[in-house]
Amino acid sequence: MTRILVVEDEQANLATIRDLLNFEGYEVLEARNGRDGVEVATANKPDIILLDMRMPEMDGYEVARQLKAGPETKEIPIIALTGNAMDEQRREAMDAGCDDFIAKPVDFDNLLDRITVALKVNDGVG
Repeated sequence: MTRILVVEDEQANLATIRDLLNFEGYEVLEARNGRDGVEVATANKPDIILLDMRMPEMDGYEVARQLKAGPETKEIPIIALTGNAMDEQRREAMDAGCDDFIAKPVDFDNLLDRITVALKVNDGVG
């Protein structure tokens, strides 16, 4: 079963994304802040990470940098989720190591499509 780590500090957003992904058959791991996100990713090696960029403890940009620098986590695709969809934030997220970028509020059909693409690319299919 594909494991997705959702790193999101807003409980309502986390619950909505978790419920959607569970419904679609994914196993969902959760972290409520950036520091926990790094720990959960390192310990569990999820197949993909959905990463909120604005969080307490450690923002998503630093989380992405740390995970992409880690030998065990550098290959895990990261999709940035942010309420700020400006080109500058997109560029900053990609520079930090994110593989894709989705603006909030999340369009769930788009999110599921992006997850599918990222998993195929990571498996060498795409």
